[in-house]
Amino acid sequence: MLNSMEMISIYENVAEITDRMLDAAKSADWDLLTELEMTCYTKVQEIKNKDTELDLPLDIKNRKIAIIKKILADDKEIRNITEPWMLQLSKLMKNSESNRKLSQSYGAN
Repeated sequence: MLNSMEMISIYENVAEITDRMLDAAKSADWDLLTELEMTCYTKVQEIKNKDTELDLPLDIKNRKIAIIKKILADDKEIRNITEPWMLQLSKLMKNSESNRKLSQSYGAN
């Protein structure tokens, strides 16, 4: 079992990763964003497996809450950046698939 400071350190690490993810999303570095997402997922799983319902001192509890709020804010901003891009990509893929089917059905001109 981890003590409260070790657990806070893991939360802070996740916050650092989501901050880097946000930078990657802002610069449209999708490869880096994907790599960081996998790293973040691993750290979140670590939190899920190790975080216990410790009776945290108020200052540590407030710090944990602030870190979680930052992670959630970063996540929201990342989604605001990536969702329109994903929608556009989905439309392009759909159009490409439609064009391929038309080409197969009626032959390329």
